[in-house]
Amino acid sequence: MKAVKIFAGTLLFVLFAVGARAEEGLDALFETTMTDLHGKPMALSDFRGKPLIVQFWARWCVPCRDEFPELMALQAQYKEQGLAVLGIAQEDDPVKVREFLTAYQVSYPAALAGEQGGIALMQALGNDGAFLPFTLLIDRKGEVVLRKRGVFRKSDFEGVAGKLFL
Repeated sequence: MKAVKIFAGTLLFVLFAVGARAEEGLDALFETTMTDLHGKPMALSDFRGKPLIVQFWARWCVPCRDEFPELMALQAQYKEQGLAVLGIAQEDDPVKVREFLTAYQVSYPAALAGEQGGIALMQALGNDGAFLPFTLLIDRKGEVVLRKRGVFRKSDFEGVAGKLFL
């Protein structure tokens, strides 16, 4: 019984620590300036206060490409409610990323985190293994309502949409 109590206490501490670290990561997200597709600075603070889908992806990640059509459809469907979608590429070269996104007809904004910067930010946001794709849904208050490792689908969005627009 004592071992169970110790385990439960340790688990609560770990969950609290991970949650606190992830919230600090969310602050770091909005305090970050990345590079846009034209090589210019892009302040992510411009996305604060909006219902937001943040997609971490890379050109070499085949499952990441599968998300593009669904994310664009969600942005179009919920645009009137203020939904924004932001792709964060684990890349350094804006020309290659711009050409890649043009080929896939991606219409939402994208920022370049660079490989190392993107990994550190994903880890700070609760994706310890830096798995791709990794998607966050953030409500207007700046709280994460969903963290998803792996392919993000419309059904994932629909499960939390009510919380996203409050």
